Amino acid sequence: MWPASSPAADTAPQSGIDAAARDTLSPAARRVADWIAAEGDNGALPYAVIDKHAAQLFIYAADGELLAQAPVLIGVAVGDDATPGVAGKSLSQLGPAEKTTPAGRYLARYGRAVGRQQVLWVDYSTSVALHPVPPANRRERRAQRLQSPDPDDNRITFGCINVTNAFYTRHIRPLFRGKGGIIYILPDTKPLEDVFPRLHLQGLPPPAED
Repeated sequence: MWPASSPAADTAPQSGIDAAARDTLSPAARRVADWIAAEGDNGALPYAVIDKHAAQLFIYAADGELLAQAPVLIGVAVGDDATPGVAGKSLSQLGPAEKTTPAGRYLARYGRAVGRQQVLWVDYSTSVALHPVPPANRRERRAQRLQSPDPDDNRITFGCINVTNAFYTRHIRPLFRGKGGIIYILPDTKPLEDVFPRLHLQGLPPPAED
């Protein structure tokens, strides 16, 4: 759940996002992004929106400019809440249902992890960090999963969020290493308004049903 020093195989993320790329946001992700920009919920910090259903991450400058997009790996279990006490367990002690990437709004900052390496802690209390793909068990095929068009293939982690080493080095670290930033993780099953209550106040319509 924390990054290793060895780079993983990289996919080619999108950067310099244009209007066409903005259309790749799902209705839910677009609604959250519009709310953040309209209300300035991020304050003066850069931010990221993570769409678990699409297994995609979108990063924004503090002024709301969409900077880059990339696939992510997320927790193998579907769910929006961390299991109480999960941070006190070793990885080998985690049950299948506990390997979730919790939904919510998080103030992410760099800090130390195992091995004294710096990671971007999304939620330190539940040991969820955003970091490059580690050289873990090759049977997990994490680098290949990032290249797969099927978002279901991207559910493989213990709860952390993985990106390629290239994307992390080029975009995440420079943007968030100063004062940190805000990470918005969209839910798997909960209504958006339960996770981001201020959507009610913004008056933005819910996404259209397919």
